[in-house]
Amino acid sequence: MTQIELCRPACLEDALRYMSECAPEAEAARAGARPIAGGTDLLISVRQASPGELADWRVVDISRLSEISGIRRDGDLVCIGAGATHTQIERSEVIAQAAPFLAEAVRSIGSLQIRNRATIGGNIMNASPAADSLPALAALGAVATLASVRGRRETPIGELVTGPYKTSAAPDELLVDVRFRALASGEHSAFIKVGRRRALAISRLSAAVAVCFGPGAIVRDIRISAGAAFPAPCRIVGAEQVALGKTYSVDLAEQVGREVAEEMVQATGIRWSTEYKKPVLAAIITRAIRQCAAKEGVDAWPE
Repeated sequence: MTQIELCRPACLEDALRYMSECAPEAEAARAGARPIAGGTDLLISVRQASPGELADWRVVDISRLSEISGIRRDGDLVCIGAGATHTQIERSEVIAQAAPFLAEAVRSIGSLQIRNRATIGGNIMNASPAADSLPALAALGAVATLASVRGRRETPIGELVTGPYKTSAAPDELLVDVRFRALASGEHSAFIKVGRRRALAISRLSAAVAVCFGPGAIVRDIRISAGAAFPAPCRIVGAEQVALGKTYSVDLAEQVGREVAEEMVQATGIRWSTEYKKPVLAAIITRAIRQCAAKEGVDAWPE
């Protein structure tokens, strides 16, 4: 049986010290320290790794660190600890008021058993293109806090996740929290996920949209992001500009959906999946915008 070295630190300082000690191994193309909280992604990697690869693994259990737990709000600023589970986020009154579509997004992840264990930090740092929390966090303009023995730094989610399963975090850095401004009063949001089945599905595409309407159904502000569509999580600014300042209509929602799909093709090129993804992405973006409009009472689309 292959043995894996496990460190279970009592506090964040000890965890960062251990990761710093293991960092030279990562720079030497060995495993370095792998943080584990829920373990739902890491266990998949364990099954896929060879015994020789596992022999190099160093795992640091951060699941009991109080410094990276909890969900809190200070004025308009919301802070989610990296160790917060999806179930905690889904059931949080803070998130329900500040970012309802983030609660919808994490509710779509796996099974209840998975959501009870899996953490927001793991979902971010695994950096899967299909990660369900990332589109909502990108639309919120979320900023991640990374810590190491060298100090702390903040980086936008779109700069932390640099590509499929890749991040800009150094080997000795640990994600400790993610922060964002709460949606404004009267700003409506929606999250839509497309999978191969209704439940326990990996996202093939997803849409996260927040819209603020002014008098006369004018689109005062709009935030759009999509999952499993772009190389890294981002707001789709070109499509947002199509709607800003315009009077809402179903035609406008459809136009924005088409623009998002076009921007996806520009970013990724034509692939074997484009024939499917392009019209579906346009459709779910349109649907998400219409759901926001229905909450405002300017569209009859069902919530």
